[in-house]
Formats: sequence, C-alpha cells, structure tokens
Amino acid sequence: MRPKFDAAGLVTCVTTDAANGDVLMVAYMNDEALRKTIDSGEAWYFSRSRKRLWRKGESSGHVQRVVELRVDCDQDAVWLRVEQQGGAACHTGRRSCFYRAAVRGEGGSGKLVPVDADKLFDPAQVYGKPS
Repeated sequence: MRPKFDAAGLVTCVTTDAANGDVLMVAYMNDEALRKTIDSGEAWYFSRSRKRLWRKGESSGHVQRVVELRVDCDQDAVWLRVEQQGGAACHTGRRSCFYRAAVRGEGGSGKLVPVDADKLFDPAQVYGKPS
C-alpha cells in the first residue's frame, strides 16, 4: 500500500455505512490518520480547518468502527465502510453530511432542499455551540 497524498499531505476519504451503503461523509486523512485508522479499527481524519488530527466521535461519542478500508486504483482516495455509532455522522446532528439535494428552482437557478434531514442530536448540547 502506497497512498498518493496531495501537495498538502492529504488524501480524500469517502465514508459509507457498511450496512446499507449510504454515503455518510467525505473527509481527509494524512499519513498519521490513515495509520491510526488501520491500527485502531476506528476512523481518524485530519481537519483542514483546525489543522489537526481527530478521531471521529471524540467530542460527540459517535465513533465510526471500520468494517473495511479500501483504496482506489491510483491510491489517491480512501473508502471506509463503517458502523456508525450513535446513528449520526454529521456535526449538524444528522445521519449523513449529505442531507440536502440540489433541485432546479424558479428561473432555472439551483436550490437546496432537505432530504433525510432529521436531527438525531442537538449539536449545541454535544459541542457547546450551534452548527
């Protein structure tokens, strides 16, 4: 295994629910996050905004247990199949980060509409600030 990290030292990671295939989130991993994920069996990522390593669920308790880790043919992307603890992967309290669908609005402009957008937890209570 020889992952191809980008110029910032990151590789894109798509995370899906192992039971039904739903896309839960897209995040980034650096070499350390990838190694920790493989070694621990839990998902670790690199936050570009906070510029630090983080274990999924470290604040919320909604840990991702890795069922399978795959890399694509070029080894420049990672796919995690996980069991999502607590049912919610998104920091907004939703099951998936992909809770909005783009549809054609009036006049042909794009518009986002909620899809499967029920909140499973209150981010303000979990993180101490609204999402």
